[in-house]
Amino acid sequence: MGEPGKIVDGRNLEFAESTSYTLGVEIEFQTLDKETYDLAPFAPILLENAPALLAPRLSPEFIQSILEIQTGICSSLVDVENDLMQTVSMAEELAEDNNSILFAASLHPFARHREQLLTTNDRYEAIMQELQIVGRRFITQGLHVHVGLPNGESAVRVCNQIQAYLPILLALTASSPFFQGEDTGLMSYRTKLFEALPLAGAYSHIENWHEFKEEVHLLQSVGVIESIRDLWWDARPHPDFGTLEIRICDLPVRFFDILGITAMVQALVATIAEQDAVMRPPLNQHIIRSNKWQAARYGLDGTYFDPGGMLSSSRISLREAANLLLEKIAPMAAGLGAEHYMGHVQRVLSDGTGADFLRCCHGKSGDFKNVIASLWGEFWQ
Repeated sequence: MGEPGKIVDGRNLEFAESTSYTLGVEIEFQTLDKETYDLAPFAPILLENAPALLAPRLSPEFIQSILEIQTGICSSLVDVENDLMQTVSMAEELAEDNNSILFAASLHPFARHREQLLTTNDRYEAIMQELQIVGRRFITQGLHVHVGLPNGESAVRVCNQIQAYLPILLALTASSPFFQGEDTGLMSYRTKLFEALPLAGAYSHIENWHEFKEEVHLLQSVGVIESIRDLWWDARPHPDFGTLEIRICDLPVRFFDILGITAMVQALVATIAEQDAVMRPPLNQHIIRSNKWQAARYGLDGTYFDPGGMLSSSRISLREAANLLLEKIAPMAAGLGAEHYMGHVQRVLSDGTGADFLRCCHGKSGDFKNVIASLWGEFWQ
């Protein structure tokens, strides 16, 4: 269909051919000054100095202190692991050579949004001109997982049904309790910053692929969006890649947690896709939004009610919901050869999320620099 991100009229969208359940992962790292541990605009320097083998896997983001690392198309979790181990290790060496470090969390705990530099890009500059202070405060990072699906109809159907379980993924990945030196009281404050953006967060039921194309066309025709890139939903069909892209997650603070969540996303998408192809009724949006608030506010200690009915008919904790979901998708994970990686999710359930780790470290030292140093040292653990 052409280059990803190319502006195409919604009615002419074509869903690219893609092998079912292949994977692509995007990690948005913070670039920090090696001495102060503050956010620093190193991304342009790293992009300029990246070796030829690494450069195609790096991408700039909204501000110059974010560097995105992307995998290629991966057929399995083993491929994802090998791909990321190579590229992230190379990127860390590149950062070291340029007096910076890469840091994994969805919000820097003490950086000031007013001090960040915007990436010099026409699209980003136009977005900032529109968003004003809402955009200037958006100094967050996330984890995006693409899962290949055979066609647009399947992508829309899974996108509708998976929304019931996205808050569970958010609770498992929460890593943004602090903002500008203050404890927000939330486990994922990134979520609330993100929801301030237009067309971000929860999304409405779409009946089929034709309706999705008509929706995109309508939004383009009245000037609300230019392309699908402007639909910042928690999950969205990505026709350029032939995938469903899951975007709700905070960025886990440890490498193997990232792999565990990626395995969980793949198995969840596949489980829903393999169900009967009958379009199910729209999910209750009030329940979805309540579940998402509980995940952002309380993490795994929040409460959850399953609007999709796959897990439970009772109100339960998000921790219990995560365990039930892992049980439900375990057969698919085994079939995809990803069963081993699900154990990393169990470690999160037993040891805590990135938000738990951040708060624990800060409670012990009271020093955000020590928190970052400790967390940085945990990434490969």
